[in-house]
Amino acid sequence: MNESPPANTFAEPFDCRSQPFGKIGVLLVNLGTPDDTDYWSMRRYLKEFLSDRRVIEVNRLIWWPILNGIVLTTRPSKSGEAYRSIWNEELDESPLRTITRSQAEKIADGLGHREEVIVDWAMRYGTPTIADRVQALVEQGCAKLLVFPLYPQYAAATTATVNDTVFDKLKSMRWQPALRTVPPYPSDPVYIEALAASIRDHLATLDFEPEVILASYHGLPKDYVTKGDPYQCQCMDTSDALQAALGPLGNKLMTTFQSRFGRAEWLQPYTDKTVEALARQGVKRMAVLTPGFAADCVETLEEINGEAREIFLEHGGERFSFIPCLNDSEGGIRVLLHLVERELKGWVD
Repeated sequence: MNESPPANTFAEPFDCRSQPFGKIGVLLVNLGTPDDTDYWSMRRYLKEFLSDRRVIEVNRLIWWPILNGIVLTTRPSKSGEAYRSIWNEELDESPLRTITRSQAEKIADGLGHREEVIVDWAMRYGTPTIADRVQALVEQGCAKLLVFPLYPQYAAATTATVNDTVFDKLKSMRWQPALRTVPPYPSDPVYIEALAASIRDHLATLDFEPEVILASYHGLPKDYVTKGDPYQCQCMDTSDALQAALGPLGNKLMTTFQSRFGRAEWLQPYTDKTVEALARQGVKRMAVLTPGFAADCVETLEEINGEAREIFLEHGGERFSFIPCLNDSEGGIRVLLHLVERELKGWVD
């Protein structure tokens, strides 16, 4: 009696000609967002974020007990309160998710004349994941992929970890798409002019003239810069270019760093300490922008427009105005489209 043949003996061979082909994917990637503001949603999000070796470079033997024994026990509730204060109740999601989705949709519209280009978006932490969206783009026929980490200034803890995650996904794929990544753009003229225009336009809506315009960037441990991270230099490149673009108004510009975490020394001057010191010194009117963020999020809406505002007013300041990120504004989309089209050259006519 003949035995049955082994499984897959007569399986059809893979036919590459039957697969969709010829598309180009553009994937926008921002930092990330929790799915909700409750304790467990925040804990999942923070665990993924703070487990990233690019973000926390402390020895694992030291960091894991701190993370799992202290941070993930106490911080989810506090972070949840911060997110609830800025939550998009209508869509039941964080503003970062709302804005990033809109940016992708508007870029897709701007590239609508290029039928071969498909635009999508993802988050480094949380959902939609980079791996899922890369897979989705490939399944739609994208043999080429342009990944856009939405950070004007490069840091290993932001740009590099996005690229790492894309590379990790590609390592699991037998048929990989060709890959490009958008480089940082700290002093790109289109970006700088959009920032300068957003400042001028915002100030024109105020009934006061700020004495100081603060450019607050996300902080980074000083040790990371000492090891060779270019982030601080690129932040200063942005501030220098913006100061020049603003003309006489640029004389009011100051640079600070926010969002420090833990006991280590971070890049200085610190935003919260500077805001307090300026108020104590008699500054009454201030405007703050956050040029290191492509979209408003908890660090801009709650930390700057909330906490920094309170600090300023509590210590003698009288008028405080937050200048929104470029977000999905006409100027903001112009910047993103400019960078995408520049990096697609050679792949599209």
